[in-house]
Amino acid sequence: MYSDLQQLVDHLGNRLGRSVAIDDPHIRLLAYNAHDTEIDAVRVGSIMRRRVSPSLTSHLQDLGVLKADDVFTVPARPDIGLTVERIGMPIRRDQVLLGFIWLAGSDGPVTEEHVAALREAAGHAALIMARKHLAGEQAKGREAELLRDLLSDEPALHADAAEELIEQESLVPGDVTVLVATVSRDRGEPLSEQDRLALGAAVEHGRRRLPPRGALTFQRSGHSLLIAVTPARGNAGEAAMELGAVMHERLVAESERDVDTCWIGVGEPRCSLRDLRRSYQEALRAAEIASATTALGPVAQYSKLGVYALLSQLSAQQVSDALHPGVRSLLNAGQANDDLIETLTVYLDSAGDAKRAVATLHIHRTTLYYRLKRIQELTGLDLSLGDDRLSAHLSLKAARLLQAPRRQKSP
Repeated sequence: MYSDLQQLVDHLGNRLGRSVAIDDPHIRLLAYNAHDTEIDAVRVGSIMRRRVSPSLTSHLQDLGVLKADDVFTVPARPDIGLTVERIGMPIRRDQVLLGFIWLAGSDGPVTEEHVAALREAAGHAALIMARKHLAGEQAKGREAELLRDLLSDEPALHADAAEELIEQESLVPGDVTVLVATVSRDRGEPLSEQDRLALGAAVEHGRRRLPPRGALTFQRSGHSLLIAVTPARGNAGEAAMELGAVMHERLVAESERDVDTCWIGVGEPRCSLRDLRRSYQEALRAAEIASATTALGPVAQYSKLGVYALLSQLSAQQVSDALHPGVRSLLNAGQANDDLIETLTVYLDSAGDAKRAVATLHIHRTTLYYRLKRIQELTGLDLSLGDDRLSAHLSLKAARLLQAPRRQKSP
């Protein structure tokens, strides 16, 4: 599209003997020709940064240029760097604003001939931009179809989808890692519109930090995902965690949620795009477990899940059946045993180190030993035995997983 627009700008500029520029609807520069007369700070900034200041954008909106349907004039505004007036022509297709063509007032008066040429050029530009938009939408649609194939539970579809994505240059070859963004919500509760938009913004923010053709994004019913490509032999895991932290920050800001209700799961890198589904399943599981346990941080990497990765392979019923009966009774007693449950968890997480446990719990050593004795009386556990400590530890971690939304069999 850009080469076609540049050709159009050069042709119109030569025909009128004037400087010409084309912007998109957000006043971001798409094409321009050489300048032989005075230009101002706005044009210099537009050329250097491909965009204008928020103050100018706001000024143009106040003037009503977004609603214009024919040639209009923007008077000079030296206080915002606009020292040369502009003559603008909207580019529209089926009443949809696609951009603007601009002439500079410093090139002299605009005649009826100039206006007629602007209208003609706007029609040509509309065709170019609409064609590109349609092609882009078709390409996005096909990418979405191929990603659905890659994430499906039909292995026969994976190889062909991966090959086509590479052939159409949607992604460069390399190691692929999936990051999943999600938010906490009650079972069965649909995403709010703000959460849905925030998830999309988070993965798009991550995509923009990667090179062209180095990432794709995809939205599912309850989460969004980013597919990141790292050059072979690169440190994909570390890079993905850094990217996950950036995405989490954006998700919190866009959703206006608390930090501990937004989660990013990071799958393991795969050397082939056809193995994308495995990285996706890992990332989704990591996000779910991080949400349920709240002990892994807001950005959870599958390889760091430890025993949670093993426990999450079981069904909810299997996890429940695996709980030590004494620990189950302790958990079922409600808030009355909260102090005992916290004490047992911290003690076991501290590998039975009483000094570390009392420092974490901010209690006296005597209180710790009293609580541990009480726990043993209520549960039948003998915490001096390694097997009992292991059984209790696994039961506490399994109980946390029971709070997580269970995975669908074929996400």
